Formats: sequence, C-alpha cells, structure tokens
Amino acid sequence: MKRDLVLSVIVPAYNEAATIEAVLRRLCQVPLSLEIIAVDDASRDGTGDILDRVGREALVHRVIHHPLNRGKGSALRSGIAAATGDVIVVQDADLEYDPAELPVLLEPIRQGRADAVYGSRFLGGPHRVLYFWHSVGNRMLTLLSNMFTDLNLTDMETCYKLVRADLLKRLPLTSDRFGFEVEITARLAQAGARIWELPISYSGRTYAEGKKITWTDGAAALFHILRYNLFPPRGEWRRR
Repeated sequence: MKRDLVLSVIVPAYNEAATIEAVLRRLCQVPLSLEIIAVDDASRDGTGDILDRVGREALVHRVIHHPLNRGKGSALRSGIAAATGDVIVVQDADLEYDPAELPVLLEPIRQGRADAVYGSRFLGGPHRVLYFWHSVGNRMLTLLSNMFTDLNLTDMETCYKLVRADLLKRLPLTSDRFGFEVEITARLAQAGARIWELPISYSGRTYAEGKKITWTDGAAALFHILRYNLFPPRGEWRRR
C-alpha cells in the first residue's frame, strides 16, 4: 500500500474522567494520520463533558454519546460504524496501552502482509507486574479460543487489534459488553483473515485505580467462546 493509511482510533469510555484527556493527548502525538472517535457510554463522572470540551479543542474528531449505558461492545460498534479510515483500532481510555506503539503495529497492514494485527502483552514486552490469576485467566481463555479458531495467538483478549476497515465493517458483530474480544477473534478467523501478532508494553492498573474487569467477565468469556465459534451467522460476510 503506497499512500499513507488513515488509522481510525475508537476510544470507548465509561467513567474515565481521570484519564480520558491524557489518553487523547497521547494519541495526538502519534506520528500517523489519525481519525479519533470517542464514545461516551453514558458516563456519570463528567467524562462526556470532558470529551465535548476536548472536541472543541480538536483533540478528538468526533464524540458520540450513548444516552444509556450499553456496554463496551456496543460503544465499539457505534465507533466502527462512524469510522472513515483505512484501518481501525480500539484505544482503551485507562492508560494501560501506549499509543506510541501504534505505528509499529500498523506496519504489517501497511505492507500488505496482514488484514489484522494483534498487540500481545505476552510476547516479551515490558509490563507492570500485577495480578497472577488475571494472567492465568487470560492465557486460558486464549488457549480455549485458539482451540476453536485454530489460531496460535498468545493474547486473544488484548485491546490492541488493528483491522482493515473494509473487513471489520463487514463482520457481523453483536456483542454489547466484554465479549467483543472473543467475538471479533472468532469472526476474523471465520473470515480467513491474515493475522499477525507483535509484542507491546502493558501498564495494567489496579482495582483501586479503576480497573473494571472481574472474574465474572472471565466466566462470561467462556460462554462467548462457545457461542461465537460454534454458531457463526450465515451470509456472505466471509467472502474476501
């Protein structure tokens, strides 16, 4: 691909007033052509007001407000529908993932070698030392997902998944909450996408710092792995 690709960055946010502006400012420093789309999922802590303000300052290209809290997957679907770039990626609003790594992750797609690139937290990149059982849970979910998709991913649950926009917009995504990571992985595998994986750094946060994922989300992911892999929707979306 010869011309510069536009990377659409979707930033879903629910009660992230403490970090959302810092994330957007970091994104603006990334040396890429970016389209930044923030989706406020009915936050109650002033996140929406911050997004409207930084939107007026041109730190974000579009702000979408959900009147009711509908979940991360629903926020991402709103962002995907609004995106106009060549490639789409999700940027969580909690400072756990470093936007400075996006140019490296984009390279396999820019070179025409990949349809999707996963940034793996388990391929040796620097990371903050935190919860042992979270790490075990992530690896177990990835293993189970791999058994159904026949992929050899190391980090299925990673936030950083860069996907060609024309492909992503074609996938029949329905998840409203944290099942999105499982669903998009299943759909990419079913579509025969060329997937690459590259190491990334990870600065995880504690529950005191606002982490939202709990063991119940992990339990739900087990159900989603079975659901999205065993019962794919019919249609022509798998055609490349």
